Formats: sequence, structure tokens, C-alpha cells
Amino acid sequence: MKYIFLLITSFAFAQQTQFVDFKTASGLLTLNAKEKSISGIVDYGFTILKPIDTIKIDAKNMEFSKVQIDNKDVVFVNSGKQLQIIGNFQKGDNHLTFEYTAKPKQALYFIDIEDKEVQIWTQGQGRYTSNWFPSFDDVNEKVIFNLGITYDSAYQVFSNGILKEKSQNGNSYRWQYEMKKPMSSYVLMLAIGKYDKKSSKSKSNVPLEYYLENKDVSRFEPTFRYSKRIFDFLEKEIGVQYPWEIYREIPVRDFLYAGMENTTSTLLATRYVVDSIGFVDRNYTNVDAHELAHHWFGDLITAESSKHHWLQEGFATYYAALAERDIFGDDYFYSKLYDTAQQIKFASRTDSIPVLNPKASSLTFYEKGAWALFVLYESIGDKAFKKAIKSYLKKYAYQTVNSEDFFNEIKKVSDFDLEKFQKTWLESTVFDTPVANALLSKNKSIQVRLEVDKLKKTPLAEKKDFFIKTLNSDVYHTVKEAIIDQLENEKYESKKELLILAMKTNNIQIRQTIAESLTRIPEDFRAEYETLLNDKSYQTQEIALYWLWRNFPEHRNEYLDKSKDWIGFNDYNLRTMWLSLALSTPNYASNPDELVAELIDFSSTKYEATTRQNALEKLIAFKIINDQVLSNLVASTTHHMWQFSKFGRDTIRMLLKNSEMRASFERILPNLTPDEQFQLNRLLKE
Repeated sequence: MKYIFLLITSFAFAQQTQFVDFKTASGLLTLNAKEKSISGIVDYGFTILKPIDTIKIDAKNMEFSKVQIDNKDVVFVNSGKQLQIIGNFQKGDNHLTFEYTAKPKQALYFIDIEDKEVQIWTQGQGRYTSNWFPSFDDVNEKVIFNLGITYDSAYQVFSNGILKEKSQNGNSYRWQYEMKKPMSSYVLMLAIGKYDKKSSKSKSNVPLEYYLENKDVSRFEPTFRYSKRIFDFLEKEIGVQYPWEIYREIPVRDFLYAGMENTTSTLLATRYVVDSIGFVDRNYTNVDAHELAHHWFGDLITAESSKHHWLQEGFATYYAALAERDIFGDDYFYSKLYDTAQQIKFASRTDSIPVLNPKASSLTFYEKGAWALFVLYESIGDKAFKKAIKSYLKKYAYQTVNSEDFFNEIKKVSDFDLEKFQKTWLESTVFDTPVANALLSKNKSIQVRLEVDKLKKTPLAEKKDFFIKTLNSDVYHTVKEAIIDQLENEKYESKKELLILAMKTNNIQIRQTIAESLTRIPEDFRAEYETLLNDKSYQTQEIALYWLWRNFPEHRNEYLDKSKDWIGFNDYNLRTMWLSLALSTPNYASNPDELVAELIDFSSTKYEATTRQNALEKLIAFKIINDQVLSNLVASTTHHMWQFSKFGRDTIRMLLKNSEMRASFERILPNLTPDEQFQLNRLLKE
């Protein structure tokens, strides 16, 4: 999963697994979207391994009733963080049952959609599942979960495992899901929404289900273009059959991350729901492979603590890269490894925390962890590496692991110096550039890329012939993009020939690099630059439209006429750009009030955070500000996505420096919701 980490298991809780083994959990749950609440009846099957006087289940801000063990009332304490059952517990099997209600502040999200519709989804990684389901923050406690969820019959309901039964009860359905194998609580999930479904089967006969909202049915093919291929590839590459009974992929609105590997049912951000043009800049392929790889590395075997988190994120990143290599080729694979090597090297100047540390950065856990595996694979060879992986997964299936467990399997197949490897790649923050470059140089495109890099400080006149030769060659496009990057600060006349040559490659990525780097467009390059408006890339079109509009005021009307029907990605990037440019072009719009209303509407709660932020940024940058815009901006500060709420707070702070704006915010204050009033008052008092 992207950019979130498991927290260190507390010593107190780690001890409980030595005394109590929770084995099964059945929950019958009901959700109330209006109240944003959840309630349920839960049954836990557990075994006392050694006598103990208190049993603890993590449960944040919940109310409990009818707490019983083996149908007998028990003494319990609700600490607000845990349900603690007090007694004299002796060895043997038992059943704990209780009822609970909760209004979670996090981990369970109710997303309002137009026409009173809703999407509901959970996000558990870290210690979050215990906000909506009484469970275990300790990843070492693995349980077979079976959830039954009752909800409005107009919606689909998802949870982990296979759908065992769906029964009607008035205007509701009860969806009964069943797991056969244990897992950690952080990958427990539920999701509710209105979706269309496409079904398939893997080569090994595992049912594969892909979901999109009804409005997005035309986007099934580009969104899930390589999903089945990735599944089949990873099963073969890892060498261990997919360890669960079904696999689903479900996009949800305003998701906190790119994706999340909930066992059997990955949730993904709607930004990856794309058409064929959107696929060029924003496809799901890498995230798809990453989350699926976690179903082995994370869901099947789980790192026992965050010190060993690379065993999940490093492995998922590595296998996602291999899946992309299978699809896009060696040049793509080595180019990404090269890019991540540069990122790690740059970060290592200030980042003093290595891979084997619970406080390591996401770049370290993910990318350096993946690099470590790449080095290990290259060092011990394909046969030994795959044999060790297979043995490692089978030996520790449905258990927790640490780095030593993995290395013990490597030792069985190779006499490679693991001590030196661990010190270099997992315990040091220095990036081993000589080893990395030697491995990267197996790829011819990277050989050329390294040559290009050596010329960064060389005068253009001395390297121009080499650049021309390279741009005319069939070397991978990222090498040519590196040349364009080196030209950014050169005088136009001296680089013009190279720019025209690069444009004529007709490679979308190379042309996009030119669009980004050439923000002052000379008149004699205008016609050439205008061709970027025709590229099949929403990102390129947005960049090119803006810079052409900025550079050539006399041509603004024709650029706006050309782009008036553009929509772009599902965050409406091109439409919001067009509206802001049209409104900022004197005498262009015959209906400016309608255009203002449309742009402001995009900033309202009807849309996802990315669309709202897009619109708000443009409204404020182009100084299209009224009370409704300010109200929509304040509303962003209460959003569950921290990036969006931070944007809202930072933007309000900036606007409050203007006394007129301060007066406007004070004027709208009484009309805001209590949560919005709280946030704005806090900012006004800073």
C-alpha cells in the first residue's frame, strides 16, 4: 500500500498472543449513513493458552452491551480504547459475544454523492480497524473473519472473502462474506456503493472481479487493461499459488491513498479510473500490481513489526516492477530503477534513517527495499532466489515474519554474504552507487543515460552533436527526456534545432517534457508548440493550453475555441482550466455568469477532493472569489483527506493577510456548519 506504515506493536499487547489465541470472528453489522454510525453483534472464538485474568480487544470510542463468554455475562471494562474482559481464564476453547455501536472519527468513511446517494468504505492499515470493528491492533493476532453486512438493497456491499449468501430483508439485503484462512485485522474491510461488474478467471481458475461506478462503464478496458495479465504473471513469478479464494478491485471516492491490499478486495482511488487517453498519464498498472503482490507479501505473511516493514512494501514494490517489466519491457524497468536510484541518492543527503528502522521514510521502505531485492536477485541468481521465495512463503504462510526469517531461507540456497548485504542495503542510508550503476548498465539505454548525465555541466556547443545523434536514435524515451531537461536553461536559438528534433519524435512523453520546460515560447516556435494541443494526453493538453494562453494574448480566442469541449481526467482538469482561462480573457465569454457558476460548482462538496482543489486553485489564482467560493474553501478544511484539508487551511491563511478577505470570511462565518465554524475561527485567531 502507498505511504502508510504499520506501527510498532506495544509490549503489553504482544504479550496477550502468548496467553490467548483468537481464531475466528463473526460479525453481523448494520450501517447508518445518515448518522455515520455502525452497530453489530460479534462472536469471537478463542483459545486460552495459559491462565490469564484480563482479555483485551482494541475498540476505540465504542459502546458495548450483552458481553458474554459461553452465554454467561462477564465483567468488562470499556477504557475508550479497549474492551477489557476481567476474569479467571483457564486453558480451553471459548466464545466471546457482544453487541457494539460506534460513530468512528476515522477508518470508516461515509462519502456523500449527489441525489442523496452515498459510498462507504474502510481504511485499516496502521491501527485503524479498531475504530469501526472491535479487533486487534497487533498484527501478530491473525483471525478468520466472516462479516455479514445489512444495507439498502439498491447498493452493493463488499467484504473480505467469498460472498456466501445474499438474503433480502424488506428494503435491505444482508450480504454474508466468508474467509477460510486467518489474517491480521488491518486488512479487514467493508465497502458499499453502486457499481457495475466485469468478471474473469485467472489461468489458475481464481475468480477475478472488477468494479466501476455505473457512470464509468465505458472505462473498464483502459482502467483494468492489464489486471488479469498481472495476476497470472505474479502467480507464475512468485511460484506460489494466490493464497485466497477470490480477488476483487473496487474504486472508491476520496480514498486516502493510491490503493489498499485488503485481503481479497483491493480498494483503489478513483483517479485511476481512466479512458484510453487518460491511461497515458495516469494508469493503474503499477498500483494494481503492488496491491496484488501484497496478497502474498503482507496478507499471507505479515511483518511482525514496522522495523521489518520492507518485507511488505519493498517486496510489493519489487514485484510490481517485475510485472511492469513483463508488460512494458526492459527499458521501462531499468528506467524506473534508475529514477528511484536518483531519488534515494538525493534523499540520502538528509535522510539518516535506514530500511531496518520503524521510522524509515516511504521512499526507504518501498524503493530502497525494492532495490535491495533487485541486488539480492542479481547476486544469487534466478533459480536460487525463486526457490528461497517459495520456501519462505510456504513455511510462514498465515503467520508473521521478520527479516531474519527471510534471510534464513536465502542461506539455504546460497552462500552469498548476507551480513555485508544487510549492512549496505538495510542498515546504511548511503546508496551503493557503483553496484547500482553496474547493474543498471546491463541495459543499453541506461548506458546512454549515464553518458547524458556526465554532460550536465558541459557547454551545449560541445555536446550538441551527441544530443542530435541520441535524439535521432531508437534509445528509450526517458534518455531523450533527460536531454530536454538539460536544455531548459539554454538560450532558445542554441537549442531550437534540438527542440524541433525532439518534437518530431512524436513520442508523447518527450513532447510533454518540452511542454513543461518551455514556458516562454518564442513566436517562431509557436506553430510547433501549438501541435501539443493535439497530443493524446490530458496532461500535455493542460500544460500547452495554459502556456500558449499566457504567451500569445492575441491568439487566446482561437485556443479557447479549440478547447471549449475538453473535459480531461475524471477530476475535470481540462474543463476547470478552460473555464478559468475563458473568464480571464476580456470579451471572450458571452455568458460569464454561467461560467463562474460552473467553475464554483466544481469546488463544491458534490465533487471529489481532487476536483474541488483543482477548481479552488484556479478560482483563487484568477481572482474569481465570492462568498460561495470562500464557503467552499472553508468546507475543505473539514475533509478527511489531510492533503486537501491542509490545502484549505494554508490557502485561508494566505487570504487572511488581506484585510478585505478577512472581513469576507468573518461575514460568512455564521452561515457555516459547526465544524466549519470551528476550523475558520481557529484560523482567524492565529
